[in-house]
Amino acid sequence: MLRRTAYTLLVLAVAGAATACGRAAPDAEVAASSRGPITVWLSNNAQEVAWGKKMIAAWNERHPDEHVTAQQIPAGKTSEEAISASIIAGSTACLVFNTSPASVPTFQKQNGLVPLSDFPDGDAYITARGGALTDQYRSPDGTFYQLPWKSNPVMILYNKKIFEQAGLDPEHPRLATYDQFLETARTLVHSGAAKAAIWPAPSSEFFQSWFDFYPAFAAESGGKQLVENGTPQFDSPAGRKAAAFWRTLYAEKLAPQETYPGDALNDGKAAMATVGPWAVAAYKDSVDIGVVPVPTSHGTPPQDTYSFSDEKSVAMFSACRNRATAWDLLKFATSGQQDEAFLDETGQMPLRENLLASYPDFFAKHPLYKPFALQAEHIVEVPNVPGSIDIWQAFRDAWTKSVVFGEESTGTALRKASDRIGKLLDEYGDPA
Repeated sequence: MLRRTAYTLLVLAVAGAATACGRAAPDAEVAASSRGPITVWLSNNAQEVAWGKKMIAAWNERHPDEHVTAQQIPAGKTSEEAISASIIAGSTACLVFNTSPASVPTFQKQNGLVPLSDFPDGDAYITARGGALTDQYRSPDGTFYQLPWKSNPVMILYNKKIFEQAGLDPEHPRLATYDQFLETARTLVHSGAAKAAIWPAPSSEFFQSWFDFYPAFAAESGGKQLVENGTPQFDSPAGRKAAAFWRTLYAEKLAPQETYPGDALNDGKAAMATVGPWAVAAYKDSVDIGVVPVPTSHGTPPQDTYSFSDEKSVAMFSACRNRATAWDLLKFATSGQQDEAFLDETGQMPLRENLLASYPDFFAKHPLYKPFALQAEHIVEVPNVPGSIDIWQAFRDAWTKSVVFGEESTGTALRKASDRIGKLLDEYGDPA
């Protein structure tokens, strides 16, 4: 109760601060129909920036009276913190093309987001583009406060050369089941081919579980979220199997307990990594990579395997005074033509159904991306619940203690984390 009360007071304080020390929020009704210049923020990913500049140039050529200016998200510890601070100051861009779904509940409670469902064609456009994939991105009130933009479904990338050095078949790796994966991992390390079989960050940042536990849990559970219908789902047979699998990797020193100061796969220190398609471009000139789905206890067929989406959305922020222009630009930037240009420039998956059928020429030319396009049809998002980041931090603290360092049994840790997160869900509630 204390946390919920504090959270409510924080939201009210933030809303007041935005008016007191920043720009006053525009009248929503007037802004909804207003057109004119706007600013958008892009991530610092070089390929995304290149696409963004071309997209905006094409828009500006056609709409000289609705000029768009782009810049990268302001520097901060994380982009989420930078965006949150800008909401307080009333200085957020109209559109941010790198909005984490985990932060949407917080931004929403800061009164920082424009409900996209309020546009006459808002829901229709979002669902037509993404189909059933968009269901996970509605907020609890049924409203879209984000447009699901692009996913980077997490899969296992492996270094074919290291596999070959270890005496393993690089074209048919045995990685489908937990037992196969562990056997392969032992061979990779014990042969001396690599220091680590796999080397995810073992650190305690809330988002690190998205690249070890969450893909494994999504796959093992057949597509469950961490929290569903207000109840934690991970203290379950699927969660316990996934945690035990990762605990074995750490206990046998197949995954190191320290953070690697760089890219372990690219540097040849690890044979495998859990990453999305963005990494293909990063490795193409240095590592001969293969791609397989995340393993499960019994070896789920690839076409039925779920994984974490690592999705980023586009959100419109309440500081925007020309929202009609912003909405039109958002639709322009996520049109079929621009999605194709984005896919070609970045290798990341636009969040729309039937990618392979929609862009056959790209996947014929770049077959390494095909597994990611198939995986993008079976993705799990972070739960859209108040207190999302605190919930993930509570889980990560338990994971680091039990799975990474073995200071507590994984079963006990999952049970305690489930209880803790259940209490957080009760305390946060929905302080609207």
